[in-house]
Amino acid sequence: MKEFDFLVIGSGSGLDVANVAANQGQSVAVVEKGRLGGTCLNRGCIPSKMLLYHADIVETVERAEEFDISAEVTDVAFDDIVRKVNEEVHGDAASIRNGLESSSQHELFDGEAYFVDERTVEVEGGEDDGARLRADTVLIAAGSRPWTAPIEGIEGVNYLTSKQALQLEEPPDHLVIVGGGYIAAELGHFFGMFGSDVTIIGRRPHLLPSADEEVAEAFTDRYAERFDVYTGYEAVTATESEEGITVDARTYPQGEDSESSDESVSVTGDELLVATGRTPNSDTLNLKAAGVKTDADGFIETDEYLRTTADGVWALGDIVGEYLLKHNANHEAQTVARNIFGEDLEPIDYTAIPFAVFGSPEVAGVGAHEEALRAADREYATNTYRFEDTARGDAMHAEGFVKVLIDLEGEILGCHIIGPDASTLIQEVVVAMKAGSGTVQDIRESVHIHPALPEVVQRAFAGQFSRGGNSQHHHH
Repeated sequence: MKEFDFLVIGSGSGLDVANVAANQGQSVAVVEKGRLGGTCLNRGCIPSKMLLYHADIVETVERAEEFDISAEVTDVAFDDIVRKVNEEVHGDAASIRNGLESSSQHELFDGEAYFVDERTVEVEGGEDDGARLRADTVLIAAGSRPWTAPIEGIEGVNYLTSKQALQLEEPPDHLVIVGGGYIAAELGHFFGMFGSDVTIIGRRPHLLPSADEEVAEAFTDRYAERFDVYTGYEAVTATESEEGITVDARTYPQGEDSESSDESVSVTGDELLVATGRTPNSDTLNLKAAGVKTDADGFIETDEYLRTTADGVWALGDIVGEYLLKHNANHEAQTVARNIFGEDLEPIDYTAIPFAVFGSPEVAGVGAHEEALRAADREYATNTYRFEDTARGDAMHAEGFVKVLIDLEGEILGCHIIGPDASTLIQEVVVAMKAGSGTVQDIRESVHIHPALPEVVQRAFAGQFSRGGNSQHHHH
């Protein structure tokens, strides 16, 4: 049995807290079964956004004609693109490993951790198989993994998850994607720009069901122009033959008032990507032995300080399940570090956590959705401004809009953007909500550079709002 002051399971955002512990002079154990750096670095946000930027370059060249510039993409070294991105990511993971291995205060254990007692884990598999570790403070930051929806026959099919899709050495001829969320949207854009025919099958009425409905609807319309999109369909069976992989799907009932039309569709492609969500890795940890409780979906239960139900055991990131986003895990890590090593406990603050989808068009949002406000019977007002109605947006031939939701006192409740640079434009709204007064005044009173793209945000906030909620819902 090895004793430590601090033990972290997982080497993603949990390392941020481990490093604070080491800086405080504590002995630190890190248990990781794969490459260091977690999902985001190795098989998530970093490689996908690096790859997507290449797709954006192709799209820029292909749109040049719109601007009376004649250009064409004559050759794409797809395997080089993928290889370089994966090499860069592996280099980053290796440098994290070197940092830990050269530190006198961190000890790295290779393998999968499972609890055998309170604050005591055993390492299984890997180089440190059988090692037993106990610590005064334990942080569970073991993340999530792709979840495969129950599709009949799927275990007999050679399908991809997001992890393998990011490593394909050539684009499929025809990529079939099951799932309609951000991973489907981003990888559909990526492979579509590199010449794959793309079919997307999603259960919800729109792609991006976690975005505001109006944004999701506009996004789905744009994707339907580019790809074969079957929204409102559930994949039922999958089979593999010489022709490729065939998915049979049928219409998915959307709530009680929907007509139950039972239509089916059959799609065959040479690759199948299953992007139906993620599931927490809590089932690998034998949490019962540690006295750590999970909810019905397997996410670890924590209080507002991110303490679990077991003394001295904390949790953060995807495995807590609040927002499965890297910037949220980093934010939780700051809170956990303050709470373990600071004077006073501070609750985690989840106000104004933004998200973005790096598809084409780009989508970003923060705060409440209009349908949530309507469902809660909140009084609110809304305004929308289109990109093409600003000078810069017009110059870019931009399509899309910024939609703002406020309460009747002018407090910002939410903002939703579809269009170029949405992930950048959302930031001033996040700052206003988090660091400013949180009202429309923050944005109205800031001078915006003319004619830069943030004017579209300024004008959405400065325009004539119309009442939503109990009064007449405003359609554009």
